[in-house]
Amino acid sequence: SQIISGVIGTISHHLTPDDKKYVVPKIEEMYVDIGAKSKTDALALGVEVGSPAFYEPKFTKLANNRIAATSVDDRAGCAVLVKLAERLSTSKPAANIYLVGSVQEEFNLRGAMVAAQQIKPNAAISLDLAVSTDTPDMKGVNELALDKGPIIGLYTFHGRGTLNGLIPHPKMVKIVEDSATKLKMNLQRHASVGMLTDASYVQFVDNGIPCVDLAWPTRYTHSGIETCSLNDLENLEELAFNVLKDFPLNFTGSRI
Repeated sequence: SQIISGVIGTISHHLTPDDKKYVVPKIEEMYVDIGAKSKTDALALGVEVGSPAFYEPKFTKLANNRIAATSVDDRAGCAVLVKLAERLSTSKPAANIYLVGSVQEEFNLRGAMVAAQQIKPNAAISLDLAVSTDTPDMKGVNELALDKGPIIGLYTFHGRGTLNGLIPHPKMVKIVEDSATKLKMNLQRHASVGMLTDASYVQFVDNGIPCVDLAWPTRYTHSGIETCSLNDLENLEELAFNVLKDFPLNFTGSRI
């Protein structure tokens, strides 16, 4: 298969009616212009029903060790996993650690369930972004900000449809908090409606799996310019590494 470049078409501003000039078009009103002259031309180029479309990959270095890029959600998380694999391979943690890069989180939140059903872990930690609200248009939503450290999720709920959320297991929260304290690392906390991860469903696998969400703050999520700080990613890596390295071999989710 080949990559075909295209642009999202839009009505020329000169001809846009006044009542449409400041209205965001619905997705069903949008189209991708690939330069084709006809349906036959488009088919000949290899485009057909079901062909995926995605933002053109872009990576921009910003000031203060920050970046703006496509797919920071969740390739930044994958990058952290790679670094964790490198470090854990030589540290010999007490527990058996499985690092999983799952798919379809944005589609149905059940990609990681497949791995969890096979591994049946004693506990699970999700690495994903959390929405940073340190821009003028997000003032007052919460206090998550770039360069203030990794984030622990204390409550997530989707708020629509059948999707659920996660209230993390208290033991998992304590392990993370104790590790952050030991590292003298600032740990941001978030409780949010509208954000959730695969951990929302991993928690229901087998007899129930204690879970917790760890994250890094990101601006402009689900856009082609997702922006984050490499400092936060490095601190998230350090926190996750210490949590996993020292994770108790005899951990159980029992509250008795």
